Amino acid sequence: MDKKHIIDEIIRTAKENNGTPLGAQRFASETGIKRSDWLWKYWTKWGDAVTEAGFKPNKPKSAYDENVLIEHLISLIREIKKFPVQADFRMKSHNTKGFPCYKSFRRLGEKHEMAQKTMLYCKDKPEFQDAIEICKGVLPSSEKEEREVDSEEAESQFGYVYLMKSGRYYKIGRSDCVEKRKYEIGIKLPEELKIIHKIKTDDPPGIEAYWHKRFEDKRKGGEWFDLSSSDIKAFRRRKFM
Repeated sequence: MDKKHIIDEIIRTAKENNGTPLGAQRFASETGIKRSDWLWKYWTKWGDAVTEAGFKPNKPKSAYDENVLIEHLISLIREIKKFPVQADFRMKSHNTKGFPCYKSFRRLGEKHEMAQKTMLYCKDKPEFQDAIEICKGVLPSSEKEEREVDSEEAESQFGYVYLMKSGRYYKIGRSDCVEKRKYEIGIKLPEELKIIHKIKTDDPPGIEAYWHKRFEDKRKGGEWFDLSSSDIKAFRRRKFM
């Protein structure tokens, strides 16, 4: 991993983020460039890398750890016996000292993403089975899903070819609902599964086959591949195929 490539990726991802450079964790998730690829090799801290790329480092913010937010969310779910809406978060925060504000929970994503992360956190904790069952009710495939589904996403003729990462390897597959598929696969894996990118398409089998063939020499088994940062960059360029 050379220094120029990392700087180029900092610049590219910052442009895609309205001119603001990404934090080290999100940068790793977006590009596949790990902290170990640059720490003590080129820079002693992420702010130095951002500065060399021509940006001002982001000001550090005090924020709740994601697991802490999930633990508070589980507590609220079990207390009110349903998946909380915005009003529930605000009321709990107002009445309970130390409970995070609603804005903090938004870091976990949309409602279905909050539910997915909560289920992954609880998967090895049988005492939280009640919370898991409540979270299942807000997954995109559930009849109880309350969020409005974008009309384009609802068109049955379209699907997605996705790129996910667990550990050092990447999975290329297809699904009508990538978030649901992430949960189904991730719950069986020892390491966290992350969605890197998804390509909308009217030919999921054909486009999946295209990417499998393109990276055939990097296949590790099944739909898992050992991809380079340039491979990931090529996949992420495509929004629709």
